Order: sequence, then structure tokens, then C-alpha cells
Amino acid sequence: MNIQMDPMAETEAAPLLKEIFNRDRLRHFAVETTAIHPGFGGERFLALASNDLDDLSIMQRLRQIALAYHEVLPGGFATNLEILRELAPRINHGFASMVLPEYVALYGQDHFDLSMDALAYFTRFGSSEFAVRHFLLKDLSRTLAVMERWSKDENEHVRRLASEGCRPRLPWSFQLRELIADPSPAAAILENLKSDPSLYVRKSVANHLNDITKDHPAWVFDRIAHWDPNDPRTAWIMKQALRTLIKKGDTRALHLFGAGHKAEVKVDAFTVTPSSLKLGGAVKIGMGLTSTAAEPQKLVIDYAVHYVKKAGGTSKKVFKWKELTLAPGAACALSISRAIRDFTTRIHYPGRHVVELVVNGEVLATEAFELSGG
Repeated sequence: MNIQMDPMAETEAAPLLKEIFNRDRLRHFAVETTAIHPGFGGERFLALASNDLDDLSIMQRLRQIALAYHEVLPGGFATNLEILRELAPRINHGFASMVLPEYVALYGQDHFDLSMDALAYFTRFGSSEFAVRHFLLKDLSRTLAVMERWSKDENEHVRRLASEGCRPRLPWSFQLRELIADPSPAAAILENLKSDPSLYVRKSVANHLNDITKDHPAWVFDRIAHWDPNDPRTAWIMKQALRTLIKKGDTRALHLFGAGHKAEVKVDAFTVTPSSLKLGGAVKIGMGLTSTAAEPQKLVIDYAVHYVKKAGGTSKKVFKWKELTLAPGAACALSISRAIRDFTTRIHYPGRHVVELVVNGEVLATEAFELSGG
């Protein structure tokens, strides 16, 4: 989508995302639609689209607006679609324009060719990634055949839709169980995009492959084994696709990037300060190490935090820190500050939080901090 939004990001702005569809935006929809089609019932549309708006999530608002359009637009699907195609370039926000493919998902199931063409058009203004999944659910092979053609389109937004729309585990959408069980039907799409010139597209391909590593890591390794690691675009996708496995210390993933060996280092220091803090504060994590190897060595340095859960156990989260090549006898030092405050994606609980220094997938040092309430 044109709005660069990661729903899993730790951001305090996330609770406000639903305000993309606030009452001002609804009035904008009504005004622009009326300008295209003077007979459009703007007031009725506003009443339907804003019903219980404050209680709805962003995705519920998206759906309600599409339903409101169906109630107020004057004709059948094909007629209404022409009005919405004119509306698309007039909408003043990328995510907000996703109302249009949502309308297609709801009412275009019996108009496959017309709907596919509309989704490819609408995705240029926001994204049709959520909408196309309804067609994949109904007829996987037929929809993937169209998406494979999209993967060769001259427009980067359409090419990205080819990959993003059939991600097995796309955030904020339902899972595609058939592709979780067997990712092979979408393989041709990934092959076509493995060296795409657009970073926007490459990010989607990497995320798609990363989804697959959660269920079929061997399938991903077999797939990328035939890719050219000397192509910087392809190499970037490969590395990002394996990021979850790298964080887990998967030896095969680390080997692909020259860090599958045991790190030959001496840990000079590993500190977590302060040792106790209240919710809302921050901890500073520092480390120093020296190479004991006779040759230069590639090091992937991460840190892991074992967050205390509500029930009293812990959940480990690995964070990327630094990748470097360390010469024999050379030393390096790193430090980073991490906020310990609640986000929409993580609630913190009091207790002892263990922090680990992880180098090439191996835990080399451990410290901890005690968290109390705010």
C-alpha cells in the first residue's frame, strides 16, 4: 500500500490509525463521489458510513464504508465500478483508497475478470492486497494465474500485489490455508520477482518467503539455492527472507551469509543498565568483544529479551543489532537503548527480564533487569 505502515511496529501512533477513516474523510468521500455522480446520496452515505464509527476498528470502518457505497450507489456492480474507478485518483489518502478494492471483494465475486482488472487498477492508489485474498479463497488456481501475469506488469504496485496478495500469513488478513500447507502454487510469482528493480516489490517478496519459513524452511532453502547471490537485489531478498531463521540461530541460514561458524571471540563486557526500572523507562545494553580467531570472521550480533508474560512465564524476542567482519585480534563495542513502555503490540509485566548476547546464533552472555510498575 502507498502508506508505509507496519502493523507489528512498536509505535504509539498505532491506536490512531483508525482515524484514517474519520468523519472528515467520510465527508471527503461524499463530496468527491457527488462531483463524479451528482445523483449520489451523500447524506445517506454519511449516515451509513459513520454509524457507531467511534466503536469500530480501522478494518471494520473500511468494511462499513464499502457497504455504505453499495447501499447508495445507483446501479449494479459494473455500473458502480465505473464510478469508483473515477473516484480512485481523487481520494486523498493511500490507505483510505482501499475502500474501493474492498467493494470489489464484497460484490465482485461473480464478475471475476472485471474484478481482477479493477483490483489491478485500484492497487496503484493504495493496495488491493486484502481484497484479492477473497478471490484466492474462492478459486486459488484461477486467481494465481492472473497474479502471475501481474508479476510481470510494468507497474511496481501491480507487481507488488502479485506477491503481497498471496502471502500465506499476511498481517491484518485471514491466512491462506492452502498456501500454508503447500506454497508451491505461488512459486512462479516469486521467481518472476526475485530480482525486481523496485525495493517496494522486493520487500514484499522477502516478507512472503519469510512467511513460508515459519512452516516450510526447507522449501525456501531449496528455492533460493538456485538464485544468484551475486545479484544485489536477489541477495537482499534472500537475506530478508531468512531473517526469522537467522534470529533463531538457524545454522543453514547463517551459513548462507558466512556466519554459520561458531564465533571465536572473547566477551570483554556485557551490561544492562539500570538493573531495575519502572515501566516507561529505558535500558541501555552494551557489549564488547575481541576476536580470538586466526582469520577474519563474519559475525551476526543480536540481543534477545525474555519478556515476562501476564501468567508469569517469559517470551523470547530476538532483536537485530549488528553484522560485521572482525579481523584477528580486533575488538568491537556496541551499545543500544531500548524503551520499556507499553505498545499496541506488547504489554509489559513486572518481573525479572533476562537479556542475552547472541553471536552467530549462540548465547555468549546473559544479564537481566527488574521491571516494576509505572
